[in-house]
Amino acid sequence: MSGISQDTRDWLAQLGVIPQDDRLWLAALTHGSYEADRNYERLEFLGDRVLGLSIAEWLYAENNAPEGKLSQRLNALVSGATCARVARSIGLPDHIRLGKQAREDGARDSDNILGDVMEALLGAHFLDHGFEPTRDLVRRLWADVFAGDLGERKHPKSALQEWAAGNRRKPPEYELVARDGPDHAARFTVRVSVLNVGSAEATASNKQEAEKLAAEAFMEQFG
Repeated sequence: MSGISQDTRDWLAQLGVIPQDDRLWLAALTHGSYEADRNYERLEFLGDRVLGLSIAEWLYAENNAPEGKLSQRLNALVSGATCARVARSIGLPDHIRLGKQAREDGARDSDNILGDVMEALLGAHFLDHGFEPTRDLVRRLWADVFAGDLGERKHPKSALQEWAAGNRRKPPEYELVARDGPDHAARFTVRVSVLNVGSAEATASNKQEAEKLAAEAFMEQFG
């Protein structure tokens, strides 16, 4: 595995990150298509937990909401879609190490990959610098989304479930109707139906997001 490029080192410095162990950061930025034996997957596992604790502590300190509301916001703030949003905002896509086929298949713009690499970077930072500096990094990078209303509204699937019950309808049913593209850049199309009312479809880079978007589309059309 080669060293961190100067371009990537300069980018990390702009984020306030000075790598101590280059191997961690190289692994965090490496997709399995580039190097199978040392990539971001294990660091992603760790970073996911570090991110969750960092956001949970932040919410607890800044918000007097009950547990249910805190959980709702936490889930939104640590979701793969939010991680991908943060990744794009800091210019992460340009620094991911991808194999030729993955690049050609558009992996650099995949929400799944961007979210995973974002978490892997937090895992690398935790191992390199400890929890408190990593928590501070999370607070800097997530400041804009934290300040917004992400997670304040009820999740679209929950809203649809309650709408169906309130209108004496059967619960909504979700069906995966298509899965296209390679594994690292897959696209999922989901249909949600409520008996005797109608259906709506949506496509996203993961099944959960497609279900959410389908529920939103249904409520816009029938709610």
